[in-house]
Amino acid sequence: MAAQKALSLTIPDLPTLLSAYMPFLDHGGIFVPTQTHYALGQQVFLLLTLPGESERLSVTGQVVWVSPEGVSGRRMPGIGLHFSQQDYPVRDRIETLLAAQLDKAAPSFTL
Repeated sequence: MAAQKALSLTIPDLPTLLSAYMPFLDHGGIFVPTQTHYALGQQVFLLLTLPGESERLSVTGQVVWVSPEGVSGRRMPGIGLHFSQQDYPVRDRIETLLAAQLDKAAPSFTL
């Protein structure tokens, strides 16, 4: 498996967070826009800043989604990271921020 890579992501607002969050994954996950190539299963270290917060949360995730550059439709290039089990607190913070919106069928960057 390829070496672990590091990324940083600042999510500016709740609509963007709602589009990037992947609640259908067991431990949660997040879409990270990038044009860098990543392989499915690759481990990635992410420093994540949520809307309205200054603290950077560290997340270790596994790539479970790849939207390559040139992808069709409204999709942007990037990867979906599946949070690891120890990242439940990050998932819980995201779901608290999105509590009233998770049931809405908003378009997402993945599915």
